[in-house]
Amino acid sequence: MPVKIRLQRHGKKGKPFYWVVAADARAKRDGRYLEKIGTYNPNTNPATVDLNIDAAVKWLENGAQPTDTARTLLSYRGALLKHHLQGGVRKGALSQEDADKKFEAWLEQKDAQIQAKVDGLTSDKAKAKADALEAEKAVNEKRTADAKALIEEAAAAEAAAKKEEEIAAEETPETEAEASVTEEEASVTEEEAPATEEETPEAEKSDDSAEA
Repeated sequence: MPVKIRLQRHGKKGKPFYWVVAADARAKRDGRYLEKIGTYNPNTNPATVDLNIDAAVKWLENGAQPTDTARTLLSYRGALLKHHLQGGVRKGALSQEDADKKFEAWLEQKDAQIQAKVDGLTSDKAKAKADALEAEKAVNEKRTADAKALIEEAAAAEAAAKKEEEIAAEETPETEAEASVTEEEASVTEEEAPATEEETPEAEKSDDSAEA
């Protein structure tokens, strides 16, 4: 019976979650399987791969053929490397102890690489958050400065208007005094006008007598 190591889809729509399974190659993709040997979650960053390495190596040794994606996951978690090392042990090229040491060293290096990526992503997120806070702070400071400038401008305009009112109030009494003086002069002129008219007939009389 040909056996495939492949992915079986689970999870919600838009958020897939996969099982890594060993299944009959003739079975449907999401149908029955022989053994579940791991999980794969592509929704995290980096993607989370949980694999039973010994079970995967056992199926590889029994002739199971992984699909392209499954092969990538097996290589990512070191199953293919351990399968290769176990082949060297069977051939006598190295001892089991040496194979285990090499595999453990590879796992430590791989875990360090994954952790470095996680730390880098965390640092990038922290930097992005700090930059966003700084940008927000700058916007808030600009808004505060603009509001302060508007308040100062309004206060200056109010002070200028108040000063103009004070100046106008100081000039008003003089204007009223001048107006009263003008009215007095006008009344005096009106009082003098009848006297001039009264003198006119006498002048005419003297002219008439002269002619006689």
